[in-house]
Amino acid sequence: MGIMSSAKATLLLVAISCIVIAISSGAHSLLSSETNMETYGFSEFNTPPPISPKITNYCGVKCKGRCKNARQNTCNRACNTCCHRCHCVPPGTFGHKETCPCYANMKTHGGRPKCP
Repeated sequence: MGIMSSAKATLLLVAISCIVIAISSGAHSLLSSETNMETYGFSEFNTPPPISPKITNYCGVKCKGRCKNARQNTCNRACNTCCHRCHCVPPGTFGHKETCPCYANMKTHGGRPKCP
């Protein structure tokens, strides 16, 4: 029984060491990567800024214009999410994303463009 316990203890120690190394290297890359926070305009704690009534009104008007030739519910939902995070919406109903890099760079979990 003593041999089995020392083998388990060694295995546990190796597993914990691997986890600590993985966490420390992953945390370093997350902390040193400012591009994601800058891209999406979030603060250093990666939280979106509070939404003011002015932004909500601005986003509603801009997204209504942007989505007038698309599927209304889907387009407006995505556009408003992007607008609230980026505080801008490209002009027109399609393209012109270079005017709002945050809007252009936002991706879905699947890696596709999030914003219409």
